[in-house]
Amino acid sequence: MKINDVRVIVTCPLRQPFVLVKIVTDEGVYGVGDGTKNGRELAVATLLEKHIAPMLIGRDPGAIEDIWKLMYKGAYWRGGPVEMAAIAAIDMA
Repeated sequence: MKINDVRVIVTCPLRQPFVLVKIVTDEGVYGVGDGTKNGRELAVATLLEKHIAPMLIGRDPGAIEDIWKLMYKGAYWRGGPVEMAAIAAIDMA
């Protein structure tokens, strides 16, 4: 099984923005995670779309620890709240 698609969904019900991530595999299995960071939703969404999603395409979704280490240690700046919100969303999904 391989990750086929990473979709980032920014929505705003009741004036509260949310950042959701949907990871879809080539077998149709999917997971959803929440990466909301109050006040920085678009920063999280951009990080997910432009940097993290391309790294995940083609990877085994079962290699959770490898994916987490790639996202955390592979970043230029490590451990900020925007990055950790994005990593949390992928981890949940």
